[in-house]
Amino acid sequence: MVRLMIIKKSMSELIRLLERKEISALELAKEHIKRIQSLNDIINAYITVNEKNLLEDAKLSDERRAKGALLSKFDGIPIAIKDNIATKDIRTTCASKILENFIPPYDATAYVRLKKMGFLTLGKTNLDEFAMGSTTETSYFGATRNPYNTGRVPGGSSGGSAAAVSAFMAPAALGSDTGGSIRLPAAFCGVVGIKPTYGRVSRYGLVAYASSLDQIGTFGRSVDDAAALLAAISGRDPMDSTSIESPVDFTPEEIAGDTRGMVIGVPEEYFTGVSEEIATAVRKKISELESSGARVENISLRFTEYSIPVYYLIATAEASSNLARYDGIKYGYTSPRASNLAELYTRTRSQGFGKEVKRRIILGTFSLSSGYYDAYYLKALKARTLIIRDFTDAFSKVDVIVAPVSTTTAFKIGELIDDPLQMYMMDVLTTSANLAGIPAISVPAGLDSAGLPIGVQIMASHFGEKKLFAIARAMEKNSETISPEI
Repeated sequence: MVRLMIIKKSMSELIRLLERKEISALELAKEHIKRIQSLNDIINAYITVNEKNLLEDAKLSDERRAKGALLSKFDGIPIAIKDNIATKDIRTTCASKILENFIPPYDATAYVRLKKMGFLTLGKTNLDEFAMGSTTETSYFGATRNPYNTGRVPGGSSGGSAAAVSAFMAPAALGSDTGGSIRLPAAFCGVVGIKPTYGRVSRYGLVAYASSLDQIGTFGRSVDDAAALLAAISGRDPMDSTSIESPVDFTPEEIAGDTRGMVIGVPEEYFTGVSEEIATAVRKKISELESSGARVENISLRFTEYSIPVYYLIATAEASSNLARYDGIKYGYTSPRASNLAELYTRTRSQGFGKEVKRRIILGTFSLSSGYYDAYYLKALKARTLIIRDFTDAFSKVDVIVAPVSTTTAFKIGELIDDPLQMYMMDVLTTSANLAGIPAISVPAGLDSAGLPIGVQIMASHFGEKKLFAIARAMEKNSETISPEI
């Protein structure tokens, strides 16, 4: 079988090949390693490639298959892991100098669940430093590039995971989403990416950026693959008090893909400032759903315009607290030649953190400081409640909300990196879902005139992933398969 044909297979297709013994787990692992070796210097999707352990684990998977003792149907499937998810014995850097050589002594719960099912680890993918960014340009290990056009950004912060799946360097991947960090790169790279309901997946072992917003999610080249991987990592975890026990009713076998009778909400606020090509593509998808039996209803999410200031006050405030642990004493980078404790803290954090991380720590610390707490952080919390009520009211009338993911398709590397306010506005259509804690997915909707992917965003009420995947699958059926030529 031609190597490129193997790595272009979806996760579900690879499972069938393994079941029929047309390919072994070891062969599958080797083919993906070859692909990574041939492309990673160009795309920079991976920070760490787990070659040695991967091949050893693949051999063990083949031995289990020969004995009829598979851990699950996914045994032998290789996937990529975002490098802010703790992996014991594999370094976890968060794309930061301060954690450049950090190897965790434990595994994240989501990762443990994957290993127990026999998934194999290809490596750790690149991201914006500490997941703070929308382009994967702030990484200490260099920018990730978009497989559709290597002069363009892949989105962020989970750009490495999205690019790896898009460029056939992994069948599927884990990412994290704090304000759009799965959906934006999924849209820019032409893959499926889902941020689940807050609490659906344990955050234990996910290196914290903003604890009330962070959530682990999945990438796949199909809706079914993203759903299957999400189902594998979902569930209550005693190590995370914010995780919630809720039925996992969205495996591929349980997704109907039938949209008849469903009510689709279309918020006009999400089309303000959106490029004409994206708006046209999204409205076309909405029309297709209507033709398939769904009912479309125009709705208003009137507090959408406040999502960016609310998000960047809450997220940075939580970041300033979470990142205080990086002090040069317990673990991570330590600045040499410090003469006292205060100087050690200052030098370590100044040298270890990048410009964007320091900017957000300063902003968050300011908003929490005496005299400014009520004016900024407390007011943001109150506005967050209004955004949540917006969605609650909407979902009392509609089953799902369909809208664009972003105002533009992938832009040039370096275009916005020196304009932080403009960069922050890239999250204007994604942050609300995190503030409300609802699930949201990005599904490919074709290419623009420049050959760059367009994504459609679907949002559902809390633990409404089944409805969300049903709409996503219906969209997928009416879409042409897209993939980069790289």
